Amino acid sequence: MQTRYLAEWYRYFGGMADKVEGAVLPSDKPGIFNFTRYEPLGVIGMITAWNSPLLLLAWKLAPALAAGNTAVIKPSEYASASTLEFMELITEAGIPPGVVNCISGMGLEAGAPLVDHPDVAKIAFTGSDIAGQKIYESAARKIMPVTLELGGKSPNIVFEDADFEAAVMGAISGIFAATGQTCIAGSRLLVQRSIHDAFVERLIEVAAGAKIGDPMSTDTHVEPVTTPPQYQKILDYIDVAHADGATCILGGKPYTGEGAKGSRFVEPTIFTNVTNDMRIAQEEVFGPILSVIPFDTEEEAINIGNDIVYGLAAGVWTRDIGRALRMSEKLKAGTVWVNTYRAVSFTSPFGGYKRSGQGRESGQESIKEFLQIKSVWIAQQATAANPFIIR
Repeated sequence: MQTRYLAEWYRYFGGMADKVEGAVLPSDKPGIFNFTRYEPLGVIGMITAWNSPLLLLAWKLAPALAAGNTAVIKPSEYASASTLEFMELITEAGIPPGVVNCISGMGLEAGAPLVDHPDVAKIAFTGSDIAGQKIYESAARKIMPVTLELGGKSPNIVFEDADFEAAVMGAISGIFAATGQTCIAGSRLLVQRSIHDAFVERLIEVAAGAKIGDPMSTDTHVEPVTTPPQYQKILDYIDVAHADGATCILGGKPYTGEGAKGSRFVEPTIFTNVTNDMRIAQEEVFGPILSVIPFDTEEEAINIGNDIVYGLAAGVWTRDIGRALRMSEKLKAGTVWVNTYRAVSFTSPFGGYKRSGQGRESGQESIKEFLQIKSVWIAQQATAANPFIIR
């Protein structure tokens, strides 16, 4: 489904390629002309994740090319095929050889040398915060800039005045779409206590009706887990949640029913009696596991929402515009959705706070992530000046 949107990023940034403009600056230095120019960084190393390989690549490649850079792409070892096929289209489109390049392989044998290569001017990475930290450490040795889009444990906050049914569907979309294998998953569902029980009851009803099966089928809601290690990780976290005292009210085990076909499926799983200090609430699972946490006041919701090392996204469900604005201001997240969830666009910047990364992808701001600015001073007339005084 994501392939429908790829062209939008390339079209948008293609239109920005001739709009990278410096400026003439007013100067307080008599007789000196000062202007700025933006210049490409050079070779950009791009490391993408396995959950949305072509879309995540577009977020990096489109602005980098528009800014005048070249690229070396290293796709996930679990999802290289689509990127390699995309490289065929790059050639077919007439992009000159050497402008866009691709290497494949495991992280240590392909990714690490790319980060460490002296000719690479920047790394743009999407993946886990642990891997991002290692890349950041390596980049620091070169004093090299990075854009990091890392993990999340996003709060999806439902107030008692919200449109009840819309909020239920938003909670489902936030965690069970894409089998929860998204960095923006609303895996912590904060529900105001006055509606908690009724909301959870309806949540179970909707989630239990999700169709599990073939990801190529248009009527499938929950697909298989992508990799064997990730499948085992999700099952391990279910055990951790039980051990910590959370109550599983839906799912909680592998799915082996109709449509499973021997693949790795996990049932949509919902835990209640979760406190925000539990591992299931603090650590990114990257699977269809939802933790429901009650709250009483707006202030409590903000405190719980921000009490996490991540800050990629947040959702707020309310009819109160004042509350919506207050929440969007106080939540420490790079994206805040109000009365919707998982909306992204080529026009809007995307990125995280805290361990969710740094830098922004998409939107006009993102092209500057791939440029460096130079300040140029020109004396209009050569004159002898005191060499020991700064001009």
